[in-house]
Amino acid sequence: MGEVLVKNNEKQQVDPLLNEIADYVLDKEIKSNEAFETARYVLIDTLGCGILALRYPECTKLLGPIVPGTIVPNGSRVPGTSYVLDPVQGAFNIGCMIRWLDYNDTWLAAEWGHPSDNLGGILAVADYISRSNVAQGKEPLKMRAVLEAMIKAHEIQGVLALENSLNRVGLDHVLFVKVASTAVVTKLLGGKREEIINALSNAWIDNSSLRTYRHAPNTGSRKSWAAGDATSRAVRLALMSLKGEMGYPTALSAPNWGFEDVLFRGQKLKLARPFESYVMENVLFKISYPAEFHAQTAVECAIELHPEVKDRLDEIEEVTITTHESAIRIIDKTGPLHNPADRDHCIQYITAVGLIYGDLTADHYEDEIASDPRIDALREKMTVVENKQYSKDYLDPEKRSIANAVQIRFKDGTETRQVVREYPIGHRFRREEAIPKLLKKYESNLETRFTDKQINRILEVSTDQERLETMNVHEFVDLFVL
Repeated sequence: MGEVLVKNNEKQQVDPLLNEIADYVLDKEIKSNEAFETARYVLIDTLGCGILALRYPECTKLLGPIVPGTIVPNGSRVPGTSYVLDPVQGAFNIGCMIRWLDYNDTWLAAEWGHPSDNLGGILAVADYISRSNVAQGKEPLKMRAVLEAMIKAHEIQGVLALENSLNRVGLDHVLFVKVASTAVVTKLLGGKREEIINALSNAWIDNSSLRTYRHAPNTGSRKSWAAGDATSRAVRLALMSLKGEMGYPTALSAPNWGFEDVLFRGQKLKLARPFESYVMENVLFKISYPAEFHAQTAVECAIELHPEVKDRLDEIEEVTITTHESAIRIIDKTGPLHNPADRDHCIQYITAVGLIYGDLTADHYEDEIASDPRIDALREKMTVVENKQYSKDYLDPEKRSIANAVQIRFKDGTETRQVVREYPIGHRFRREEAIPKLLKKYESNLETRFTDKQINRILEVSTDQERLETMNVHEFVDLFVL
């Protein structure tokens, strides 16, 4: 089939998807109390995960200004540090630290991802706006605006993910982070409809990250800073648009040169449902274990079996992990695992750690524990199989399960029971059970960085919906500054 070249240079109508995103960001009033309350939990959980990541030098080496010593007037603060940065670099810093440990919220659909990644751009921009307003004698921005931007970014990224699979064409989900962040931060910065569309079109036209760094044999640490890069790029594109930089009306649909033809194999981008607040209300929290989300229920099963197998590891003949198709495609991995990023995306490694140690923390991915010969010995005995019903329920919008089951057969022919988990703690169906644990996780993460007095001030605000929503953004961020 030859090239289809369009030579007509008449002005084109704007792609409908760009219009729909801009209309939603500008005009949709979010009335759901559940969405705002969930957004508060996402905010504090995401910040807590970022604070915990500051314990890891591989993360902190990437933080700070591009030019050492640079301080920006009215700049964005980076929680848990003393950095004061321009909002573009601030977004990278915040985005990098909150994603580093793969321990905050998740969205699973035809495309998966972490909508809280957008907080990097949202918080950096909101903090910068609030401080700039105060310096000019204007009203600072309130935290409710941050929560609303989070709800809308979650919705854009999550609804795009429902039926548009980037991974099946080799692209990474952080493209949807860039698109969602671009829309909401352009609005936060005062952008009008044309400026939002211009910025959005450039976000789609940008090169889209390949998934190379998420898969064997190249799994690496870029997966921990890719979202920071995406949300940071969104802030840059928003700022350019506000200076009058042009956009491209048919960035998606232009024959031969648009996103759909060049990068999406000729498929049309689809919206499975109208933009509302569905994604925030149904988002998945990682409460107990920092592991790729498709393995969350697997580690729950393994930890439940730990007391039955911990003294019989040498007697194990086979470990059967029954799972869903997406898990097999993404985290079913044999052979050597070369780094923490490799290990936290391997369902066999995650399950083995749960069976051996009865727990799973970020430290279990580090070289010291990974050198335990029992882990690889157990991995070699594992079989991963698909349950078609699990795969079906994973995509069912009324269920959105992430099912796994684990069963162990011993050399003497006896077997453990098959432990099954359809929904991980943190799923909407287990939200009531999850929230107390989420708050405890948040407090534990804060304890890795702050004094008791500072933690108490943070918790007083974080646990009070009305107080948080009415607080000035820069004053909230200052609670986390060292």
